Parts: sequence; C-alpha cells; structure tokens
Amino acid sequence: MVSLGCPKNRVDSEVILGLLGDKGYELTENPAIAEIIIINTCTFIQKATEESVNTILEYAAYKVSGKCRLLVVAGCLTQRYQEDLKAELPEVDLFIGTGEYQRVADLVLESEKGKQIVAAGIPEYIHDYSTPRVSTTPFYSSYIKIAEGCSNPCTFCIIPRLRGDYRSRSEESIVNEVKKLTEKGVKEFNLVAQDTTAYGRDLPRPTTLKNLLEKLTAIKELDWIRLLYCYPTLMSDELIELIAREEKVVKYIDIPLQHIDDKVLKGMKRGTREKMIRELILKLRNKIPDVTIRSAFIVGFPGEGDKEFENLLKFIAEARFDHLGVFTYSKEEGTIAGEMPEQVDEEVKEERYRRIMELQQKISLERNRAHVGKKTRVLVEGLSEETDLLLQGRASFQAPEIDGITYINSGTASAGEIKEVLITEAHPYDLVGEIIDEEGS
Repeated sequence: MVSLGCPKNRVDSEVILGLLGDKGYELTENPAIAEIIIINTCTFIQKATEESVNTILEYAAYKVSGKCRLLVVAGCLTQRYQEDLKAELPEVDLFIGTGEYQRVADLVLESEKGKQIVAAGIPEYIHDYSTPRVSTTPFYSSYIKIAEGCSNPCTFCIIPRLRGDYRSRSEESIVNEVKKLTEKGVKEFNLVAQDTTAYGRDLPRPTTLKNLLEKLTAIKELDWIRLLYCYPTLMSDELIELIAREEKVVKYIDIPLQHIDDKVLKGMKRGTREKMIRELILKLRNKIPDVTIRSAFIVGFPGEGDKEFENLLKFIAEARFDHLGVFTYSKEEGTIAGEMPEQVDEEVKEERYRRIMELQQKISLERNRAHVGKKTRVLVEGLSEETDLLLQGRASFQAPEIDGITYINSGTASAGEIKEVLITEAHPYDLVGEIIDEEGS
C-alpha cells in the first residue's frame, strides 16, 4: 500500500488494509514480493496529480520486475478522471473511487478475472467504528476521521466534487472507535475532516464538535485530542471555551485562513473578511492561554495584485503564527477560480511564496525561543531519526508530520510515554530539551 496526500486519505488507506486483511490478505512493505499493489492517490492540486501519476508508473514496473499481478489505483485521482484513466494508464487493473473503497475486497476478486475495472460512483460512504482498520501510524497516535466530504463553496477547491457532500459520523461511532484505540495504548488522537468545525451540522441537534469533544474527554484513558482543519467561520465561543478549560484538548488549533485581503477572500468565497479573521485570532489568544495556532495561505490567487499580497504579508508579520503552510495557487480544471481572469504568473507566485516563507522562518524561530526555559509535556516517539544518541518526541504544540519535533538529549523514556521536558534550545522548526525526573531536578 502506498498512501499519498493528507491524513484523511491515510485513514481511507487504513480502512482498505483492514477490509483486505479481514479477507485473509497479508500486508508486505516490500513491493518486489507484493502480488497486489495499491496506490491511494491525491489530486488536490496539479503537483499532487503529477506525484500520483509518477508513483503509479513507478510501481507499475513491479508487474515486470516483481510478482505484482494486480495494480490498484484508489482515491481522488480515480474519482476525478475515472474513464479517462483506462486509456491513459493501461498498466492499472483496478480503479477505485473515493466512495467505493468499502468494496475493495470484492473488486479485487472481480479484477482477478483479467478485465480492467473502474468503480467510481457518487461518494456517499463513510466508515464506522466497526469497520476493520489497520493502523499505519505509531501505536501511540491515531487520526480519527469524524466526517467525510465538504459542502463549502471555495472557488479554488475540487474536493466537494471528489468527496461528495459533507456527512458526519455519529457521535456513538466516533466515541466507540476512540475507546477501542485507547484500550490498545493510543495516547494522541488527531481529529480530521475536510472541515472539523462543521461536524454535526448534517445530523440532528444538538450534535456539534463541542458536544463530541465533551463525550471524548470523558474517556478516562484518553490523554490528548488535537483539532485539525478548523474552518474559521465556525469557531463558536462555546467551542473556544471548551478548548480553554478541557485539559485533554491540547491548546493547538489548525485553522486554514487562505488569505486576509477582502478582495481575494471574496473571490475565494471563503465567507470570511479581514476584520472577522483578526477578531478571531485575538479572541483565541485572549481566551486560550498559550494557544498554538497553525494556519495555511494561498499566494497567487486570481486577482491578487501587489496591494493584496502586501496586505497578506503584513498580516502574517503581525499575527505571528506558530506554524504556517504556504501554497502557490494551482489553477484546477473544474473549479470556478480556474476560469477567472487576472491569473497570476508562476514566477510571481514563486516570489511571493519565497517572501512569506522567509518571513515565517524568522517568526517560527522567535516563537520557538519563547519556549526555552519552560517545561512542557512531550509525547516520546523513540530514538531520533538523526542519531541513536538522542530521543525525539513532539510537544502538545507540535502536530504529527506537519510541524517540528523536540529532540531529547537527557533522560530516558519509552516510545508512547508522555514526559515533562525542560526546553533548553530552539531552532526555526525544532526544539531541544531534557526530561525532568520525578523530583523535578
């Protein structure tokens, strides 16, 4: 299994592995001996599409040099291009869309007959707590997909077409899944969806993200819950207050804002404006002590001139985000923005990207230096990938895979333990610290 793209896609991959495992298939990490190779693809932007296609071609070689008899392409690429892929990628035996992966075992059996299959109906499926799932993350951490699809009208985004309308899982399903995983030793739960704050809007009231969090934090063995992909318009006062008071909800909010300029936000159909965004950031910092805020922005959206970009750059300098992702706008076929006038030159996009990243690197270093001399809880991941002489882990303000890590150069701990660590050194993305013993020395 090769899983590309976001953590939401990773959850789908884990369900695919679980469903096949239930039918007796065994997973191997060696593609040379794999009889079936599955690539779960991403096509959110052009670069992701190119990566998906290149990965497919790379692994198709194992049909000649290895033991692969079935090459399966799942996920967003299949959903987006469907029938076009049959002619473009004759090496692939089975194409599975985003709403058909629950049928993977039956489809694999059917494709064994030698006929190329495309299964990409309207996405309506979402897995349940009882659905088999094979974890591909470390035993102490897990992503929990609380909803599927998206009903937001963002003009740059293809996701609603690929994933269908927003549909929430039931509170019972999510709570039961988390309970099962805590019993297996999972310490950290990262809640994901295309829009986590929209959770429950399609279910009978009073189902909301706040109510779900109250039920999850009541699970005794649970340690950390982290919120990813929060939409800014749905950060209610009640939700903010719960995050502030509940110890098990880490003080970390991932809130992709995409831009700050009103002209660009209107073109994006984000439903936000500069005044509202500034007030929200101020409220988060006032209501939640020591909150960590991650955001993401797009540069080069159609109509973004020098004035609009400079407004964005100024805002980032003022807001001083702890973590920041920046993307150059990708003109995607099938999106409203892709047909807009005033498309920005690629060279201009890259220059704007560089300027923001240079600014953010300085901000990140300054924000990290503020941790030096302070104690923080760190989820230990084990020996450092850099050297066996260090441990590494992540503080509560460092999300897996997207943020930095904390190197531990003094003290002992096992993977999966949460330890009190004194931060002694700061770098632009990573920290260094030492474990404090029980006596606090």
